[in-house]
Amino acid sequence: MTVSRRRRTAYVVIGLIIVPLFVLAIGAVWFQWQLDPPGSAGKKVQIRIARGCGVPCIGDELARKGVVSSSLVFSLYSRLNGDSKFEAGTYELRKNMGVRPAVSTLKAGPRIDYTKLTIPPGLWLKEIADRVGKLGGRDKDALIEATRNNAVRSEFEPDGVNNLEGLLWPDTYKISDSEDEIEVLKTMVRTFDQRAAAAGLAGANVQGHGAYDILKVASMVEAEAKTAKDRPLIASVIYNRLAQNPPMPLQVDATLIYARRDPKNRSLSNADKAIQSPYNTYLHDGLPPTPIAAISEASLQAALHPAATDYLFYVVIDKQGNHAFASTLDQHQANIEQARRNGAL
Repeated sequence: MTVSRRRRTAYVVIGLIIVPLFVLAIGAVWFQWQLDPPGSAGKKVQIRIARGCGVPCIGDELARKGVVSSSLVFSLYSRLNGDSKFEAGTYELRKNMGVRPAVSTLKAGPRIDYTKLTIPPGLWLKEIADRVGKLGGRDKDALIEATRNNAVRSEFEPDGVNNLEGLLWPDTYKISDSEDEIEVLKTMVRTFDQRAAAAGLAGANVQGHGAYDILKVASMVEAEAKTAKDRPLIASVIYNRLAQNPPMPLQVDATLIYARRDPKNRSLSNADKAIQSPYNTYLHDGLPPTPIAAISEASLQAALHPAATDYLFYVVIDKQGNHAFASTLDQHQANIEQARRNGAL
């Protein structure tokens, strides 16, 4: 082999081995630089990770905010170290802090940021779902579906029932960014179960009616009563009608409104009394199939402890929302006339 040929062979060896090794070494140094850049990290920056944002998405956001220089290095390092799942939420990081410190910060979990969700008594399930859907990043239809597919159940939900209407406790909840629709629903149902049990609903029996029936009564009281003093009286009317032989139709207007399925329209006409629905208590005897609204503590207590009366009728008597009660139809008709004179009807 000539000298020139040996030289060419050496160049080839250098080209095939030494150069790639040199490039690999430079790459390793660059990769390490991305993991732990020299110098001090920069100013604080907030990063919000949305639910469903995976490692590449997070890497892009970190690079966009200057926390890391390379989204690719972040993704590779996270996956190689088994750190491919990070909680949704808001994090406080620093510019130019590098991949390794960023991953450590993300693994520690988000700073807890809460969004308030206020559920007043009397809302229907679909209205509650609308409020959850407005929190951002949540879908109202997903919450509705979770109430029907047994993904979440209340301990007061009977076997064979897959409807959480009336089984979500009205309150103001603090919802973190990491909670999805099912977790929000679980919180409201768990709170209901705890509060209802504390109120004495577990094992309760009122005039032969068990816990779920009591909730139906409470939901009608919630929808009908406007003043605290009227709640146990309205409950007594409902129970008294159920106790008649044969039972009297409840004729609760709030069930007609529910049967019409439009929570924004609370007015009624005589035509509505012909609505073909099991919730129409003008057409069907007994209680509706489910509760019709989220109930307050006061309405639940009224349904658990109705007033002892012989009342069978009530009508709103004045513009303040007070009701007048009667034991006979003649008394009731007189109350209706008084209500008209008062401008309440």
